Amino acid sequence: MTLFERLLGSAFDTLGPRVRELHLDTGTRRYAGEVEVERGRHPLAALCAWATRLPPAGRGPIEVEIAPDAVGECWSRHVGAHVMRSRLWEQGGLLHERLGAATFVFRLVARGGALEWTVVRASALGLPLPARWFSAVAAREADGGGRYTFEVTAALPIAGLLVRYRGWLDVGG
Repeated sequence: MTLFERLLGSAFDTLGPRVRELHLDTGTRRYAGEVEVERGRHPLAALCAWATRLPPAGRGPIEVEIAPDAVGECWSRHVGAHVMRSRLWEQGGLLHERLGAATFVFRLVARGGALEWTVVRASALGLPLPARWFSAVAAREADGGGRYTFEVTAALPIAGLLVRYRGWLDVGG
């Protein structure tokens, strides 16, 4: 059983076919597509983006590699020359993602065929941060036009928008 199957249980079967396919494969896999990245302009947003290795603003190709192991999955998102790596694992029925110096804990919900990620806890350099700071951090995966689509938004109080990226991946079919 894959990481996302364990986390979602029977709700996994309600996801759209491309979303299920992306999360169902047990081997290392690579997907290519297109992405549009918008970055915030506040100096604090730039610092947070650097600490979590967020991609630069722009539009163009993206390649995502997902490599499962005994603990969870390693994701590498290649946006131009930039690589954003993260480590995902399950603990206590929640998805944990380490992204640079930050770790986010997400509740996953299957809704209308889509997969929604909502932050419930976060820490930086191992220190817990107030959950309310992350109410504007979310991700959504869905099927759109026969493709796997994604949208990720991260904004913080004071800093405003850190990043918003959206696009699609060719996940077969």
